[in-house]
Amino acid sequence: MQLREETEIIKNSTILVGVVSSTLSIRDMPIVVAAYLRKGNIRTIVHYTSLHELGSYELIVPKGNYYIVAFGDNNQNLIYDKGEPVGQYIGTVGVFANTEGVVSDIDIVISSHKTGKTDFPIGYALPFKKSKSFHTTSPGAIAKLDDVLFSDEYGAKGFWTPLEFFKEVGGNIFFLEAYDPKKIPILFVHGAKGSPEDWKTFSKTIDGDKFQPWFFYYPSGASIDSMSYLLFWKLLNLQRKYKFTELYITAHSIGGLVARSFIVNFGDFFPFVTNFISISTPWGGETLAKSGVKYSPAVIPAWRDLQPKGEFIKSIFRKKMPPTVEHFLFFGHKGNRNLLRPNNDRVVTMASQLDPRAQREAKMIYGFNEEHVSILSSEQVLSQYTAILAAAYEKTRDAVKTNGNRLRVDYSFDISEELPKPQTALLLRRLDEKPSETWLYLSHEDTEQKHGPFPSGNYEVSLIAPAFVPTPASIPITIEEGTVPRVKFSMNPRGQIIGYVVNTKKSTRQAGVYLGPDTEAQIQSITLRGGGITRTLTPLTEDNISFSDHYLSGTDYAAKGAFYFFGLPTGKYELTINAKGYQQYSEIRNVRPGQYEDEMVIELVEKNVDNP
Repeated sequence: MQLREETEIIKNSTILVGVVSSTLSIRDMPIVVAAYLRKGNIRTIVHYTSLHELGSYELIVPKGNYYIVAFGDNNQNLIYDKGEPVGQYIGTVGVFANTEGVVSDIDIVISSHKTGKTDFPIGYALPFKKSKSFHTTSPGAIAKLDDVLFSDEYGAKGFWTPLEFFKEVGGNIFFLEAYDPKKIPILFVHGAKGSPEDWKTFSKTIDGDKFQPWFFYYPSGASIDSMSYLLFWKLLNLQRKYKFTELYITAHSIGGLVARSFIVNFGDFFPFVTNFISISTPWGGETLAKSGVKYSPAVIPAWRDLQPKGEFIKSIFRKKMPPTVEHFLFFGHKGNRNLLRPNNDRVVTMASQLDPRAQREAKMIYGFNEEHVSILSSEQVLSQYTAILAAAYEKTRDAVKTNGNRLRVDYSFDISEELPKPQTALLLRRLDEKPSETWLYLSHEDTEQKHGPFPSGNYEVSLIAPAFVPTPASIPITIEEGTVPRVKFSMNPRGQIIGYVVNTKKSTRQAGVYLGPDTEAQIQSITLRGGGITRTLTPLTEDNISFSDHYLSGTDYAAKGAFYFFGLPTGKYELTINAKGYQQYSEIRNVRPGQYEDEMVIELVEKNVDNP
């Protein structure tokens, strides 16, 4: 009954994500971020999370209008006490969650110790989570593998009651030690009912002088698609903080599906993922999951993604992994078989582990006489694993030796200190060979710092940030050994409206699932009117359309289900979309230069006989 209730809530909920920063010196103070509903003077907390430092957060909420507050919880009592630093998302303006998979850019600046600066009252006590202890969801939190949160009990809870797990524990990437830039991180991704504790033998086996283990801990019963996005969000924020330039991924069971979904959907953001080792992964899905979806009175969200002919399994093979990623496929063949179940490792069938689509992209395939669980402690497996790591490490070190050049970047935003600064990306485009782009994501403290390494060559450098435009638009430089070129940008406010059309029939619409643009929608025109402005876009059809070129030049365009309007003055605008086979769509949007909001995610309504 709880599972059935949870899945209905998840299906109609939204994940809110953002970043908490501060103009105050509170770097060592725990932070609480909460979403609440307000009716008159009554406030109801729907979800909150705790952070051990300033940075990213995630909240899950049903449909509604929410207020988001962040405060420094100096004494860790989950009460907003007088004198504790506080901030709220754009003053007291609410956030509307309309069952879209993810709403991002809900950034908050903690800028005051004074009461009356927010809508949140002094003395308001948040409800304790079941653990009744401070638990951080900040990526990069240091933990021990024998932590009670990594126990079998919590691993099972993450599978059978993923919503309860997410509200109590969250999803996070944990470290065993402080980040070391001299070591390559290996991200371990557990499988169903698993936890970081499953990787105890692996983490002890790797060379601690060369590698540092990271562990992605997530509710394994949740939609695999949504966990792929959560992994992207966590790694994106770790990359902004540490600027690591190499990442290996090792995954077990359905963790391999999470990892591949992340690589094929978000790999462009992480071109330094070069090594992927999957272990006992059900690449072809699971027929029992199909039966569970069809006959079970309550369905675990992950079962839907595991259906062999379902949309998720199709989606992860629709695109190939980047050529820079070497995939090593490990499978186990010690199991059983019977009239109802073909050869398997006691959990996953051989046919699924060796799905031809996965085999075609694997650099090497290794089989072991192990069961689904024993494969994680096998000496033979660990021996082969360390050999692959050693070869990958040597290749990485050789690349670093030849590409060790740095670049210094200075930038400033024309924006009030009390307003959140948008997430910024450094863009380098090669000028002396086949056109290519390199993106590096920056934090607000990265100005006047050196970044890299980058290969030697001639580049054009720019900065990209939503609702802002750089001056100058780009700077040509030469990166070569022995020099550290310097570029300087001023980021100026610019009004914009951007968004895309989605097709929910091709994706599971539930909390945390990223709904990408519907590239097959036959959009005829997109028109924007307001403030004496009328602009109409007809979608472009070329394959080589560059977002960065249009962004830097401020040229409006639409392509592949997405649209971009730049350079808009402050005001109210009406957006209208006409698409073949759909009713006309219209929405009013407020614009203020420098005020960035999440992209518009638009679901068109089909025409029919009763409503043409």
